[in-house]
Amino acid sequence: MAQQKLRSRSEIPEATKWHLEDIFSDNAQWELEFAQIEKRLGDGKRFEGHLADNADTLIACFEWMDDLSLRMGEVYSYARMRRDEDNRNADYQALTDRAGALAVKVGSAASFVVPELLAMPEGRLSEFQTTSSKMGLYEHALDDILRKQKHILSSIEEKLLAEVGELAEAPGAIFSMANNADLKFPSIIDESGKSVELTKGNFIQFMESHERRTRKEAFETLYHTYQKQTNTWAATLNSSVKSDVFFAKARHYPSALEASLDDDRVPLRVYDSLIETVHEFLPQMHRYIRLRKKALKLDELHMYDIYVPIVPETTMTITYEEAKKMVIEGLRPLGQDYINLLQEGFTKSWIDVYENEGKTSGAYSWGTYRSHPYVLLNHQDTLDAMFTLAHEMGHSLHTYFSNRSQPHLYAGYKIFVAEVASTLNEALIMEHLLETTKDAKLLAYLINHYLEQFRGTIFRQTMFAEFEKKIHSVVEEGGALTADALSMIYRDLNANYYGSEVVLDPEIALEWARIPHFYNAFYVYKYATGFSAATAFARSILDEGEPAVKRYLEFLSGGSSDYPIELLRKAGVDMETPVPVRNALQVFAGLVERLENLLV
Repeated sequence: MAQQKLRSRSEIPEATKWHLEDIFSDNAQWELEFAQIEKRLGDGKRFEGHLADNADTLIACFEWMDDLSLRMGEVYSYARMRRDEDNRNADYQALTDRAGALAVKVGSAASFVVPELLAMPEGRLSEFQTTSSKMGLYEHALDDILRKQKHILSSIEEKLLAEVGELAEAPGAIFSMANNADLKFPSIIDESGKSVELTKGNFIQFMESHERRTRKEAFETLYHTYQKQTNTWAATLNSSVKSDVFFAKARHYPSALEASLDDDRVPLRVYDSLIETVHEFLPQMHRYIRLRKKALKLDELHMYDIYVPIVPETTMTITYEEAKKMVIEGLRPLGQDYINLLQEGFTKSWIDVYENEGKTSGAYSWGTYRSHPYVLLNHQDTLDAMFTLAHEMGHSLHTYFSNRSQPHLYAGYKIFVAEVASTLNEALIMEHLLETTKDAKLLAYLINHYLEQFRGTIFRQTMFAEFEKKIHSVVEEGGALTADALSMIYRDLNANYYGSEVVLDPEIALEWARIPHFYNAFYVYKYATGFSAATAFARSILDEGEPAVKRYLEFLSGGSSDYPIELLRKAGVDMETPVPVRNALQVFAGLVERLENLLV
């Protein structure tokens, strides 16, 4: 049988690769900048011990830190994105390691600043703000530091924590290399009888196959491959969780969860309320699962039947070129300026489109303050891939607007709001498709896909968030996170979220082993809150038009100039209440009913 294999990086057309030369023209220029940062590290010595002297000294120190941060961002992102092109490339593995080590040195060099600020005589900062107009730029940044006063340690302790930072990144780095560079999956037989190499990039495509044998084989092959190293995956994740708990304790937080939330000044109640509200709507999730089982005409619904579209007569093959056109049409409600920026991203080499050997799986948006944003894709010709393109370009345009409107100090928006722009794009495109589609079967297919976005982004990510909360609690209470313990917690959550209509195949208990987000603790809940906020924005944009677009673009331009909860509230969405999540899940319930009627 003919075997389809991944292309090497050199076989990918240049027109579909990103152009990282917009950051550094070549590795030699990167080396020069690396050396410049190393040279500038020592400049902090002239500020250390003198921040309370006068406003000019303090401002000069802030400017030094900001310059180092900007340069460091360019050095690290270039190295890491080069490595992501092919994780087997030893040269870029080395550049990334060096950049990570340099970032730790930058953090260490500046570690004296916050303790000195907190040790200033009472009223000194207020005096500086009165005597220097330049201090106004730093008002919010200082407020963000001072509110964390009880969690800031001495200068010596802060320096030590900064230097330990590189060790703390080890579990995630080990997982990434094992998962992306070393892990190889066997081939499976696809729908047409061809032998095809299973990859993380095409796994979901196989999960959406209408050929059940293919779904089952892909599912079992993937998890049996992970099963071979289950104790290694468990040890790696356990180490990551222990690291989170260590840093939380070191900074006197009650828990790792509260330490993580405090970075965005998000109350613990927001996290707990998300889980509680989603639990309220689990009966609607179970209703959807029953509909799926009925529509697929299955005696038993297995976990490998969860992704396949439940309208088997309908398929959508969408090439990358078609996907770009669909994204543009769906996002026209955001105005011509937004559309023009989208087209610039599509034509100016922002995007690395196709999967190749060794390439980092999944998708992301990244970039630097002085460059345009970048998008990594592993594009497959599916509807889901079109939405992934829209999602990542939402991130990129959020970055573009923030970078254009804010100084570097405030350009980087907080993770809590990071998923709003991406999921808003998806919501608008879906609303456009639902409005313009006349064919009943295609309409049912699209509603099914929208329901899958809710399942994947609110229900699934909240399940992940609950898993993270549980496993961190185990460590905080002195327990051990063995492979069996992790799998038991994960299996029980699947049972609760999917209900009694699903056969819990034993393989699903190991899914935790392949989720990279668990190495960036308490991130995933923001997908669910972001999706809920995006649903609110989409509704207001479609109902109000220009006034709502204006509020939304102002939100995109806000960066981190205010706390994320406040930025959303100014734009009309209050995430401190359960209302946005509840309203989004009511949309889900309505879509389930609509699909039930279409499939009668």
